[in-house]
Amino acid sequence: MMTDLIGTNGWAGSAADIEMWRAMGISWGRGSVGPGQPDGPSETMRVDRTGVAFDSDLQSVLVRNERNGIGSLLLLGYTPRWNASVPGDTNSAPVDVDAWKQYVDAVVRKYSAPPYNLRYFQIWNEAAGKLSGGLPQATFWHGPDFSQDEKRSKPYERAMQDYVERIHIPAARIIRRYHAYVVYGGWPDQGGLENFQRWLEYRSPVLNERMLDWVDYIDTHYLAVADLDSLYQQYVKDGPARGIWQTEIGDEYMKDPHYLPRYFFEFAVWALARNWDDPNKYLSMIYHWDGYEPFRLTHRGPPARTYNVSGRSLIVLRETASGRLGGFSKPLQLGTGVAASALLSGDDLVMQVSASAGWQTVAIGGLGAARSRVTRVEFIDALTGNASAPDDLASSWENGQMKVRFKVPDQVNGAGNNPPKHLAYLVVRHAA
Repeated sequence: MMTDLIGTNGWAGSAADIEMWRAMGISWGRGSVGPGQPDGPSETMRVDRTGVAFDSDLQSVLVRNERNGIGSLLLLGYTPRWNASVPGDTNSAPVDVDAWKQYVDAVVRKYSAPPYNLRYFQIWNEAAGKLSGGLPQATFWHGPDFSQDEKRSKPYERAMQDYVERIHIPAARIIRRYHAYVVYGGWPDQGGLENFQRWLEYRSPVLNERMLDWVDYIDTHYLAVADLDSLYQQYVKDGPARGIWQTEIGDEYMKDPHYLPRYFFEFAVWALARNWDDPNKYLSMIYHWDGYEPFRLTHRGPPARTYNVSGRSLIVLRETASGRLGGFSKPLQLGTGVAASALLSGDDLVMQVSASAGWQTVAIGGLGAARSRVTRVEFIDALTGNASAPDDLASSWENGQMKVRFKVPDQVNGAGNNPPKHLAYLVVRHAA
């Protein structure tokens, strides 16, 4: 289902939030767990809170998610200041690895059991060394010679070895001991995929093990769908990984109102062509589902939470492609100024089209046998869900092809794009 692909960062805080998640097709949430032992090793281990400041109750959130069929991904991190190898820096490796292991064990032991029943745990966030994008150290993984002033910061030479030996493999062993799955900590988009491959395949000289063999789900952040293919071919198609996730997408990319509907439709078409045999095999999580910026999925209020354009676009996508998905391999002939991709949703053919204003055409091959079952054709605005007027749409059959003419409005919904385009769904409805 399309909804299997869609998650978000953060949690639904109420029954009303859950209903908005359902409307947008969001089926997963991601958040922190702690605070652990922030002030010293003699403290009681606490893993009942969530949020940036650990100011929200985690247990009620997870029970609500479980009852409503929403998956929960817990992010395991970071190092308490008293245990940081870079003094006071919570994004550095622990001095005492056993303290890290005790935190991980407390989390996974508690939340893999009823009533929570979690099976997916993420280790750290965006751990990397020198980034292909130019930064000498990653934002969330610091070592010696780190400085907040990028010009003064120097590379962390043992970044891979310390992460694999002190963070990843110790945590992954615990996660698997509880029969749960290891989600890699989200490779940053500035890191470079070749660099990511080196990290995954790095073999610790101390443990004589590769990190890759302790990863169930390859995870990246903010990449285009096409960038995922090399990871699929190398690590998922024939193993050892079970799937590919992106636990952060969106953010300021959502200033383009076409970004999310195009991303998830493309992601679905991509997944359907790559052995999508498990509903949890592929997943992308939006950062963030609520806030005050106009590009977030919702505006949190006051007075009441409302949908922004990006949130409404997900509602339209969920409603338009609401059935069980299937690949569509028949040829599409596109008129000048039209780009399109297609999939099957239940008995319907759904094409996502990006087109210039004016009359446009799409010809669909291989539908001759289904001609008698076609009941109607619709042209649906991808941002508002509004269907075009009957006079702005026409279909005919020629030589076994279905030819559809549709009128794109002069006021396209991607006016800020260069060049301006209209994003819509062309849907061929079939009788069951």
